[in-house]
Amino acid sequence: MAEYNEDAYKLARKAYIEYSCPFERALLSRCVACTRSKKLNLAEREAIACGAPEVRTHCLAFYHALHDNAQFALKINPDAPWPFGKEIRAQCGGVRGLAAALGGAGDETTDIASTVLQGLAEKGDCAAFPYSEIMRAVVHYEPRKRRG
Repeated sequence: MAEYNEDAYKLARKAYIEYSCPFERALLSRCVACTRSKKLNLAEREAIACGAPEVRTHCLAFYHALHDNAQFALKINPDAPWPFGKEIRAQCGGVRGLAAALGGAGDETTDIASTVLQGLAEKGDCAAFPYSEIMRAVVHYEPRKRRG
């Protein structure tokens, strides 16, 4: 079996995906949805691109605010890279927590972009989102268990 060239994959990905989705891991794990995302197959892998760059800036702001707030809740050193499991908990739990705080379902049908836009319409800014409620959802989110 041929070896994968990860550097070549990253270069191809960067050239092919103009706007990456900050919540790509959550979308690939199917814990939430996004009507503005585009699923791509690249080098036998699935990738997610953002189809709405004007909304992506808001999603990116929420993503960064979510990480800033989740560091303490998930006991993460600010200088260390995020482990995959904690990244999933932050992304999935964060989006679902925001949806629930805004009166939505907060489940796998939650649309990321719509939820962020609703939050901005109601609160005015990502900094005003109810992070205490969102962090409870992050801490309590349990990723799917591996099969087998």
